[in-house]
Amino acid sequence: MASSSSGIVAGLTAGALAVVGFLAYQASANVPDTVAMPPSSTTSPTGPKDTGRTAKPSPLTVPAQSGKGTRVVYSLSGKRVWLVDPEPQRAAKKQPPTFVVAPSAVSPSPDTYRVSTRTRKITGSDGKPVEHVVRFASVDGVTIGFSAAVDGTMPTPGATPQEGTGAVRLARTDGKQMWEFATVGVKIVVVP
Repeated sequence: MASSSSGIVAGLTAGALAVVGFLAYQASANVPDTVAMPPSSTTSPTGPKDTGRTAKPSPLTVPAQSGKGTRVVYSLSGKRVWLVDPEPQRAAKKQPPTFVVAPSAVSPSPDTYRVSTRTRKITGSDGKPVEHVVRFASVDGVTIGFSAAVDGTMPTPGATPQEGTGAVRLARTDGKQMWEFATVGVKIVVVP
């Protein structure tokens, strides 16, 4: 009987760890841009610490090889975008707004693009009503752009995007920020 009890406890512990891990993922995916960045692990109030190892960049930091100037940075592997406007952000000592996206089934190659067209509301290629559509690339006849579902839904993390679509989905509030920032001609820098 003791081995049966320990098996149940082990199963409950594994289940609890899975739930905690999922909740931690959800929390990290929805960090508001108003939350301050944590201090670097290599600094202290009395000055830099010599830890003997290189500090890893935060996943919320704009990728280093994403160019300069006003731009939207889209990390394919990070499934995240940043709205970078260097002058006002530097003056206010603020990090650029960043948020998680649900990638499209068809992805653009890493490169620099420009916002080509925008549409306030339309039916998406997946049949959902979408808003704040910001288009910037085309791959094999599939138009790639950012958009938000009007019903506020986002694909489940890890779900396979609907085949043949170029919709990079954002939460509605994030889609509104993208719409206000990414006007026609603004650079979109896609990084791996």
